[in-house]
Amino acid sequence: MGIGRIVVVGQVARDLVLRVDCLPADGASAPVLERIERLGGKGANQAVGLSQLGRDVVLVGVVGDDDAGRMVLTDGRASGLDVEGVTLRGRTALMVDIVGAGGSRRLLEDVPDEALIVAADLDRAAGAIGSASTLSLQLQQPLATLLAAVRLAPPDARVVLDGGAEGSEAEELLARADVLRADSAEAEMWAGTALTSVEVAEAAAGRLLARGPDLVALAVPGRGDLVAWRGGSRFFPHSAAEVVDPTGAGDAFVAGLIAALDEGAGPEEAGALGKAAATSTVGRLGGRPDLSGLGGRTG
Repeated sequence: MGIGRIVVVGQVARDLVLRVDCLPADGASAPVLERIERLGGKGANQAVGLSQLGRDVVLVGVVGDDDAGRMVLTDGRASGLDVEGVTLRGRTALMVDIVGAGGSRRLLEDVPDEALIVAADLDRAAGAIGSASTLSLQLQQPLATLLAAVRLAPPDARVVLDGGAEGSEAEELLARADVLRADSAEAEMWAGTALTSVEVAEAAAGRLLARGPDLVALAVPGRGDLVAWRGGSRFFPHSAAEVVDPTGAGDAFVAGLIAALDEGAGPEEAGALGKAAATSTVGRLGGRPDLSGLGGRTG
């Protein structure tokens, strides 16, 4: 493992971000104070963050064979991504992020079935996956597809799982994973218990480490992020900085974590860059990160 090409397999969508003073009551209306339309989705946000941190990134996903799909692919190329592994099919997934005062948020998702990645879609990126140093997999995609991606990757590739899942295919993925990142709801899927405290998260992380990964990063609701590895752990409390929009914090955290590990950093340094990336992202409107100022920062 080491610095090399990173392949991100995950959601690609059109993001529509609307900033308002407040949500209107039933039958009423409210003015939009700011509007942003651009490339989005968990996989794309993570890939953009990795590119901003100086990594060579291939994005694998699906967009529609429509104007929105062509727009987000143009955006992806302009953001430094290799998007040759993105399949055009159906209509493009849409994420609507409505942000009110104080960082309140409502997220509307329109993800058609044809926007999910199937195993045949991996053919477009088989060469990139076969030479990847890191393979990052979003578990919102069909698990059979993700297992197929793992089988295409080199045996020594770092496999990163982002999300939560259950069942035999999930266990097979977890056994092959080097890194698992999960938010609080996803962590509960894996661990079978709510992460009500840092101590509970530490115990859950220990059980997850025994099932395969070398590093586990779990979000503790309202508190921060725990990074655990065999022989140690460190808790990273949430920053006191103002939260403009919480959208994309987890995606940015994963990007920072992967970038640092790819550079040879240890778990604590990787967690620190993940926290810095998440803090930077929640201070901006929309889930797309701007991590260019963090490049090379692993301490």
